[in-house]
Amino acid sequence: MKAAIIHAAKDLRIEEIASQQVAAGQVEVQIGVGGICGSDLHYYNHGGFGDVRLREPMILGHEVAGTVTALGEGVSGFAIGDRVAVSPSRPCGDCAYCQKGLQNHCVNMRFYGSAMPMPHIQGAFRERLIAEAWQCHKVAAGVSLGEAAMAEPLAVTLHAVNRAGSLLGKRVLISGCGPIGALCIVAARAHGAREIVVTDVMAGALAFGEAVGADRTINVADNVEALEAYGAGKGYFDVMFEASGNARALASGLKALAPRGILVQLGLGGDVALPQNLVVSKEIEIRGSFRFHEEYGLAVDLLNKGLVDVKPLISATYPLADAVEAFEKAGNRAESMKVQLKFE
Repeated sequence: MKAAIIHAAKDLRIEEIASQQVAAGQVEVQIGVGGICGSDLHYYNHGGFGDVRLREPMILGHEVAGTVTALGEGVSGFAIGDRVAVSPSRPCGDCAYCQKGLQNHCVNMRFYGSAMPMPHIQGAFRERLIAEAWQCHKVAAGVSLGEAAMAEPLAVTLHAVNRAGSLLGKRVLISGCGPIGALCIVAARAHGAREIVVTDVMAGALAFGEAVGADRTINVADNVEALEAYGAGKGYFDVMFEASGNARALASGLKALAPRGILVQLGLGGDVALPQNLVVSKEIEIRGSFRFHEEYGLAVDLLNKGLVDVKPLISATYPLADAVEAFEKAGNRAESMKVQLKFE
């Protein structure tokens, strides 16, 4: 079967790999659609991110959905032909963090398409994937596989919302309107946010934010005064989701947060200076948000029930053979939001 394998920065190849056999408790999934994530782009453009570097060829991808084509011994609740979204979160279940219910911090995590460990954890951008049955979540008849593949980034934002606490009636600021920032709009609205304002430096990205229900979008590249106005009277927002990883966005957002506001940091941008005087004087709480686990099932449920709409964020779909073109397109923030690969 064919797979999308990254060898080094800008060296993505579609290659043949050996098929695997389904074992007890597993299912074989014919992958239909896979979404290109920010981490995939880091591997493609830079050969890694931070201290994480490619040290051997690796199959990319972890946002996937497809159709069950084989069942291992003992698998129940699934049938051949079922359409499923596949969670890439595969904690060991045995370490201290798994035992505490903190599976996203598993010390033996096998997250698809990760160069953190060596050997690398191979990803899901392949024509057929062997997955544990518990990773798979059925997709409702009215939901496309493209939408189902969006369950993974949606789960990231649902975990961030969980870290923030109740959003019912809260005023929310989101900095950075890439796929995660845009899905923060969706997740925050689903959890009762009263008002959502999103910022970015790209007009094209902000248009996607408007499409999924932001109350206001601010292009801080040419209208930073609009955001600064929210800093009057010690601040306006109850919660901020920082999804850009940009130091300036962090600093300006802290000014706009009201006393005892909550900052949830999702964006990865390396070490940044923190305006400690603001944090102390306004008693701001800073909370990190890393991956997800149980939120994946919730994401699929929300999609299946039509309670959220992610279709406006799917900006392009390419056949696997054109994966390089798809990755180049996905890296163009002025035009793209979520670019997906089609495997069928």
